[in-house]
Amino acid sequence: MVSIAESNSPPGAKVRIPKTFRLPPRAVSYLQSAPLIAILGFFFLLPILMILIVSFWDYDFAGLYPDFLTLNYEETLGSWVTWKTYLNTLKYTVAVWALTTFIGFWVAYFLAFHIRTTTMQMVLFLVCTVPFLTSNIIRMISWIPVLGRNGLVNSTLIEMGIIPAPIEWLLYSDFAVVLAMVHLNTLFMVTPIFNTLMRIDKSLIEAARDAGATGWQILWNVIIPLAKPGIAIGSIFVVTLVMADFSTVQVMSGGQSASVALMMRNQMSLLQYPAAAANAVVLLIVVLLMVAAILRVVDIRKEL
Repeated sequence: MVSIAESNSPPGAKVRIPKTFRLPPRAVSYLQSAPLIAILGFFFLLPILMILIVSFWDYDFAGLYPDFLTLNYEETLGSWVTWKTYLNTLKYTVAVWALTTFIGFWVAYFLAFHIRTTTMQMVLFLVCTVPFLTSNIIRMISWIPVLGRNGLVNSTLIEMGIIPAPIEWLLYSDFAVVLAMVHLNTLFMVTPIFNTLMRIDKSLIEAARDAGATGWQILWNVIIPLAKPGIAIGSIFVVTLVMADFSTVQVMSGGQSASVALMMRNQMSLLQYPAAAANAVVLLIVVLLMVAAILRVVDIRKEL
């Protein structure tokens, strides 16, 4: 077939085919990432920037006044109440992280190495997600009739004659706060660890077993080192969620304990938005430092 350009051109003339316009590869990559950058900038970076700006404002009972003051940070970092609250929050974080790591690893280990069929693994994993069909508040409040003075645990122990009187510290205590947080956040540790364990080449375990390694040696020298990226990802989830949790502390402690997030919530209820913003900036820096420490210990790029 003869093209139109060739039929209209004189005999022997060279036909010029127009070149298609192509962007440089770097410009193409920028265009492809532009929607994601716009979304992150509007919904993530812009709110953080606004919080940072408001943290330097002045305020009173009547309103907010744009300014550039460091008083909010001086009051936040110079108060022993703030430092005590941060230490209390870190105490909850360490306790919940340790328990969720222990429970999450063994649940994921059981699903990955003791359940043979993929179908049953998926079924049992979905069973673990059943509590997430309800809200965090409902799951948290459900512990009150279990741990209360006249709750299920105390009533059972008294009827069995194990204790003469109800145990008071089961509810509205640090124990109740940690228990509820572990219940709410364990799945965030199970999921990444399970995903990591499923990627382990089973031939490595067989080779260690053929070399004469015991079950505990295989666990300690093969499985746990290969599971570190999943543990690190789960740790990031748990640490960030616990540090930002205020409802669990408020309800399960009965108002007898405090956390940084609960302190910010109380400041916002009193319309002290600049002070709450300063606390939010400090909390963000602390969480980022904790995440950076986790990433320095474990390289999670192979899991991303």
